[in-house]
Amino acid sequence: MADWCNLLPHEWFKYVNQEVKVSAQEKQQYEGFVFTVDPVSGSLVLVTFEEKTSPTVRVVSGHAVRDVQVLRAGDEDTERKMRSLFMPEGSVEFSTAELEERKKDLQAWLEKNLIPVTDEGDVLRVANVLTISAPYGPQQCSSSNEIILARVQGLVESKPPL
Repeated sequence: MADWCNLLPHEWFKYVNQEVKVSAQEKQQYEGFVFTVDPVSGSLVLVTFEEKTSPTVRVVSGHAVRDVQVLRAGDEDTERKMRSLFMPEGSVEFSTAELEERKKDLQAWLEKNLIPVTDEGDVLRVANVLTISAPYGPQQCSSSNEIILARVQGLVESKPPL
């Protein structure tokens, strides 16, 4: 393996969700699933799932990494468990189709209420002064104009459920 810190981000990405053994300075070794790799420092975030205890999260500084060996490929279940560790309590994950449906439903609701809105890919833009990103709720509204922000958030909150 080339010097860990000299790898490119796309080379680090292939380690994400894989179970690895990291050899570091001072002959230290760490095992776990790679949650992510910091693209600036090369530091790894490792997650270890124990049977009877909470998962452990450890950061191994990129400059200390000497070698990374893949022990086992991660699966969808592992990826889901790791994502849930870092999601706020009560968060909901949406599929791509669900997000698209939510976006179209919100756009129709805003248009019904005579609000000028355009679909710009992953974002809805309201009157060129406010954006609404996925998952298209009041918390995802963003604008520097506090008055418009409050009014659109109120309208989004009042939208009937799907």
